[in-house]
Amino acid sequence: MSTPSALVVDWGGVLTEPLEPSLRAWAEIDGLDFDSYLAVMRDWLGDHQGDLAATNPIAALERGEIEVPHFEEQLATRLTAHSGRPITADGLMQRMFDQFVSAPAMAALVLRARRAGLRTGLLSNSWGNEYPREGWDDMFDVIVISGEVGMRKPDRAIFDHTVELLGIPAAETVFVDDLAANVRAAADAGLVGVHHTSYDETLAELEALFGIPLGG
Repeated sequence: MSTPSALVVDWGGVLTEPLEPSLRAWAEIDGLDFDSYLAVMRDWLGDHQGDLAATNPIAALERGEIEVPHFEEQLATRLTAHSGRPITADGLMQRMFDQFVSAPAMAALVLRARRAGLRTGLLSNSWGNEYPREGWDDMFDVIVISGEVGMRKPDRAIFDHTVELLGIPAAETVFVDDLAANVRAAADAGLVGVHHTSYDETLAELEALFGIPLGG
């Protein structure tokens, strides 16, 4: 195996702190039992992330096929039905994303990787959110947002598209994601997948793969 020369990372759960605490904070603000949110996600996503029909509203949102207010109405209706409590649709997604916390250590790692000569990219499934893009020009050579390209993880097409933009062979591209299903899909597309569970573990794995120091 040749030494990789490109690093692609996810946003939510990689360049942010783990998602569950943020989602739990949003649920508390909305007066929602978190188990009701999980139940709705299982209904739409299946027991395993990525196993969903093409008509699923999450997939449609991530591909940019429906507008955020439409999705908010569907999600609020489902949450209300599951929880027995009225959930306000208007602004639901913004209330959720307001709880996300950035992970500066991971952002700094990507910046160091680019400064070390690696090609870098962001590959994120969007829920119609406005990303905090400050500093991205310095961090990334390529930015792929699902809703902007009409494709989503874990579909192979979005990995092929990202690799093509990078100009680096898939086998020389490392992809980091917090969802195991997306890591498996990247590996199936020929990339080197890294399942992100913590900064220290990801740092160690990336340093081993690239053969260069990436820590601060």
